Amino acid sequence: MDANDETCDQQLPLPPKPVLPDIAAARSRGPADVVEAHWQSLRLSWQWSQAVHQIRSPGRPYPGIVPLLEAAAAQPRLRRLYPFTSHFALLFSSSTSYPWTVQAGSIEPLHNGRFRVRRHRPFAVIGEVATAEEAVDLVLELLPTGPEPIITTSADRHV
Repeated sequence: MDANDETCDQQLPLPPKPVLPDIAAARSRGPADVVEAHWQSLRLSWQWSQAVHQIRSPGRPYPGIVPLLEAAAAQPRLRRLYPFTSHFALLFSSSTSYPWTVQAGSIEPLHNGRFRVRRHRPFAVIGEVATAEEAVDLVLELLPTGPEPIITTSADRHV
């Protein structure tokens, strides 16, 4: 074994996993608390994933999901909706459980640091922008006008 093998076997310690909000307890308090707890949970989980990525793959870019979540959470109209991610894309639902009732569109952080915004219905790419804030602005334009959507839980819907 040479000196290079030893340094490869030594790994930096990973950050401790975050303590996530209790989603079950939030569900017992109602949809608004579920939405808030899930925003916190997503932010903490993705921040941890990014920190782990930086330790395990230093120098390799990580998609901009963390700044995207921060930019979206700063917007009151989006903050009222249930956020969820799929393949790094951020989406917003007026339902707090599956099947999702997607509002507006989705934002996908790209590996080149840009963000792609897609409309949900009809499905189409509506733009690619340089910052998370610009992407959030495009999604805000896609939200329905008029009254805000009513947030529902699976118990509120008749399936």
